Amino acid sequence: MNVTIVGAGYVGLVTAACLADKGHDVTCVDVNEEKIGLLNEGTVPIYEPGLEPLLRRNRPRLRFTTDDGEAYRKADVIMIAVGTPPQPDGSVRLDDVWDALRRIARAAEQDGLVVIKSTVPVGTADEAARFLAENGRPGVKLDVASNPEFLSQGTAVRDTLQAPRIVLGVESERAERVMKTVYAPFALPYVVTDRKSAEMIKYAANVFLALKISYINDIANVCELVGADIEAVAEGIGMDPRIGRRFLRAGVGYGGSCLPKDAKALRQLAAAHGYSLKTVEAAIAVNEAQTWRLLEKARAHLGSLYGRTVAVLGASFKPGTDDVRESPAFANIERLVAEGANVRVWDPAALHHVARRFGEAVACCETIEDAIRDADVCFIFTEWPAVLQFDLHRYKALMKTPIVVDGRNCYGLRAAEATGLIYESIGRPAAGRTMGVLSSRPVSIHGEKEG
Repeated sequence: MNVTIVGAGYVGLVTAACLADKGHDVTCVDVNEEKIGLLNEGTVPIYEPGLEPLLRRNRPRLRFTTDDGEAYRKADVIMIAVGTPPQPDGSVRLDDVWDALRRIARAAEQDGLVVIKSTVPVGTADEAARFLAENGRPGVKLDVASNPEFLSQGTAVRDTLQAPRIVLGVESERAERVMKTVYAPFALPYVVTDRKSAEMIKYAANVFLALKISYINDIANVCELVGADIEAVAEGIGMDPRIGRRFLRAGVGYGGSCLPKDAKALRQLAAAHGYSLKTVEAAIAVNEAQTWRLLEKARAHLGSLYGRTVAVLGASFKPGTDDVRESPAFANIERLVAEGANVRVWDPAALHHVARRFGEAVACCETIEDAIRDADVCFIFTEWPAVLQFDLHRYKALMKTPIVVDGRNCYGLRAAEATGLIYESIGRPAAGRTMGVLSSRPVSIHGEKEG
């Protein structure tokens, strides 16, 4: 089939590559001329493992363009995969979705199916169907379906090709038939429902994961108070098939472009209908507080971080991606800079984002050694393989004071103790001696006392 993907971001490019790999002829359209230019030159503008070779292998069935006519005129299926960023009140901005719909209405010259993959408020696909019926070319019928994506950055290619299910929100037999034709080569199970239910499935799934992460982080904080080990607790409850092991890793909270945005959007959606989602409100509150756990632990040893040299390992919100949206690391770097710390950051994929955001306020380091050399404290925010495999003795040898506060529980407590580190993690006992507060001079940040 002739499939057009609107948007050359994470979802759009991965979807385009995977559909081409299954034999479809795919056109990817984006308004960003620089991005399309890079793709036509063979350069992938995002970091996603496995994507570049997949695009290269399927290049004969892939086209990249900024031209609406080329993209929409003869498309059988048009999939909208543009961003829906959050607004201050928690709702999402749909400007790019509606811009795509206007362009489709003007340019499509034959009957087709418009599929919304972007995460949108419940009812958006119904509104899109009315808009296209009223504004499309005379004689051209454009059905609308909801087909939410469930990709995780870092594993997006695998998540597409080996998805546990494909959700189809359709209102006609024709739309269902076309969607099943698109996905027939994937040989994956379907959930076929109406458009509103499909849109709600996306929110309900993502926010459930957010609930699970916030729950285990809350339990981790209690474990620290009572002397329990969160890793043993997570293993014990994760073996229960009703609970499962995934998303039970304690840390500094969830980030990225999906879970924070979707939790707030679902809360706002419910509030707009007069309902309070108390479980979701609690998950958001726990996550926001968890972001600062490493700062609290570092201050327990050093007091104010003014003038201290602070190493930050990991800037992306998770390993396997360069995405820094809602990254706990970025929030902490901002506070550290405001407090007057000398911040050094290492990350194998996201340093360009760090440099763009913070400029000369932080030092971007090419190696972990460069980041931790003569540092007073080291924060770990992302469990990159290089961090997991790093020799713990190097912290002791290179740092001014061997204090490591680990937001991802990368190391074993006995190993940290054996190397003489002062090692603090999440939901586990501290390893090493306690230094006590060397300085407790309060520093004002954003009008508040911190110290």
